Amino acid sequence: MNIRVLLADDHAMMRDGLQAILQAAPDIEVVGSVGNGREAINRASALRPDVVIMDVTMPDMNGIEAAGLLRDKHPEIRIIMLSMHSSSEHVYRALNAGAAGYLLKESAGEEIASAVRAVHAGRSFMSAALETLERCSTSRADGAGPLASLSTRERQVLQLVVEGHSSTEIAALIHLSPKSVDTYRSRLMKKLGITDVTGLVKFAIQHGLTPPG
Repeated sequence: MNIRVLLADDHAMMRDGLQAILQAAPDIEVVGSVGNGREAINRASALRPDVVIMDVTMPDMNGIEAAGLLRDKHPEIRIIMLSMHSSSEHVYRALNAGAAGYLLKESAGEEIASAVRAVHAGRSFMSAALETLERCSTSRADGAGPLASLSTRERQVLQLVVEGHSSTEIAALIHLSPKSVDTYRSRLMKKLGITDVTGLVKFAIQHGLTPPG
């Protein structure tokens, strides 16, 4: 039986390229593709793929937040994070969210099929260039970074604020009251030592929470 894969990346060209590579493998089947983390969770619940390949930086809900939620809902689904970021912080956050693999986009074309087979077999997989960072999975101090101080809700609010959503819109998206959203926003800004939205935008882009532009 083929390994069933769901792709989640906000760039259609990236999804199409990876799908072409995976579909050429005799033992892998791409069962769907989506453009953000929230869609990835919904489609994974409906399709129940064996493996989800998830871009770290996506709008609405980034891949790391989605990976954590997906792990809680469907722990049997194996997750591979796909990213242009090679810092220990990003690797740590991905593995801590439940990812079994971490691929750099620059080498994904060469490594993607091997990564799918490895995680489906119960092993972990990291891009060859990241092997020296594998200790991040067990060493919080190496890679936790400033985002570790924020709760899941605070990270969700942060991403949606910098993407231009109002408190009312955010409240509807994550099922809170606008007042609660404002409280989370004030709290996260205090924790990060950031005083305006421009600063939040720079921080979110730097840490891969949301795509630039």
